[in-house]
Amino acid sequence: MTHELGLPDCFVCGKHREESLMPGGPVWNDDLVVVSHLSPRAPGGSDAVYLGHLLVEPRRHAPGLADLTDAEAQRVGQWCAHAARRLREVAGAEHVYAAVIGDNVPHLHVHLLPRYPGTPRDYWWDRVDEWPDAPRGGEQEAVALVRRLNSATP
Repeated sequence: MTHELGLPDCFVCGKHREESLMPGGPVWNDDLVVVSHLSPRAPGGSDAVYLGHLLVEPRRHAPGLADLTDAEAQRVGQWCAHAARRLREVAGAEHVYAAVIGDNVPHLHVHLLPRYPGTPRDYWWDRVDEWPDAPRGGEQEAVALVRRLNSATP
């Protein structure tokens, strides 16, 4: 079941309505999709987040990939590719992982996790943000990265 205006108790729908919940606001957005940086205020978040951890989300409340319209699916894919390129060009990522998990928040969000040069192989893929020397920061560091990414126009 999908909802055009979003759900009042959905964190993702809420952050789309109140952009201050996104560090630096949307990195990019259009009529169908919002790309944002992981927030320290996200459910289960911490004071320091993995810098470059982006989320690509449909504006409309859609619980999973199968709930997207064809237009939303196309746009989500385009924004994932654009964001991955910018993470390489602007943030220096050598690779960008993409994952849809959907266990915590029932609103589709594609996680984009950059792997930075020097990341030991033991910390690749879903452990990339566990590396003790991984780039982390609070709200201000995430905002600074969002501004750098955002200045790289689509």
